[in-house]
Amino acid sequence: MADEPRLPQKRYFRQRAHVNVFNDMKFDYPERPSTQDWAPYYPAYFRANGAEADGAGEDGKRPLSEGTVVEAKRGPGCEAPEAPEAPNALKEEPNNLARVEFADIGCGYGGLLVALSPLYPNTLMVGMEIRTKLVRYLQKRIEALRAFQHGLLDQRSSRSVEWVDVRSKLDLEISALHTSSEAVDEPDNGETTRLVPGHYENIASMRINCQKYLPNFFAKSQLSKIFVLFADPHFKRRKHKARIVTQTLLAEYAYVLKEGGIFYMITDVRDLYEWNVKHLDAFPLFERMTQEEVDKDPAVPCVVHSTEEGRKVARNKGDKFLACYRRIADPFEV
Repeated sequence: MADEPRLPQKRYFRQRAHVNVFNDMKFDYPERPSTQDWAPYYPAYFRANGAEADGAGEDGKRPLSEGTVVEAKRGPGCEAPEAPEAPNALKEEPNNLARVEFADIGCGYGGLLVALSPLYPNTLMVGMEIRTKLVRYLQKRIEALRAFQHGLLDQRSSRSVEWVDVRSKLDLEISALHTSSEAVDEPDNGETTRLVPGHYENIASMRINCQKYLPNFFAKSQLSKIFVLFADPHFKRRKHKARIVTQTLLAEYAYVLKEGGIFYMITDVRDLYEWNVKHLDAFPLFERMTQEEVDKDPAVPCVVHSTEEGRKVARNKGDKFLACYRRIADPFEV
């Protein structure tokens, strides 16, 4: 059928891995978080230019997604969350029905977001990437997955449509995490024949230089998870200042992460891992999670196995170095 959605092909969206983050490139960014318009990215959650969201009722809210089998925090139709007490908190934006809570910095082709979406179906997640072609690819991928899900929803009246058992899938990935990485090495392009909780309405991608504009998008204590997965190692000493983990950037991560929020870092480069751990250990607002806590975190299997770079490392039988840090209370904050 001509109208049948199609997933984009990566071969048409290849782009060199290295981008100079200090170049004076043109980006669209809000003056402050409360002025960011999220409606184009999450049409099921936000009103577009003050209008009611598609499928919403008179109050501009949508019902919760069907088939939610993992405990969710919020969703379309829930009351707006209490805003942080920061002066630029989300309470300044009256049309917000939810808020972005997960940020994947340097999201690449979006494997992590697609994997996490059904696990946290009512939590908004954004992939932030500086490379234009990859952002375009991921947004087309998300739009196609949403279209597949909407088509399956429309077919329920005429035939039986299967739901994905998210808990079983998660248990399988957790088991593989402790046995063999090859068990989950098959490509995961998202569900196109089975319904998933959230229907991929809770993920989006945007082009942004996070090393310059991250606080323009997120209010203080807004995020609960930040992911930095297989980042550019910038091997040359003169390029170390461009690494995604530095004392300056950790201050920004601590600002947008709420108390108890988690910073996930994984790489296949030991030198970069040691650099990141050194800086995170030295930063006073982060403490490393114990191995027991990491093992119980449902997001960790996705962090280790779901990204395209992670699967490439597994195919080459390389090492992966994971570290997870929790944002702790600021003793000097009143």
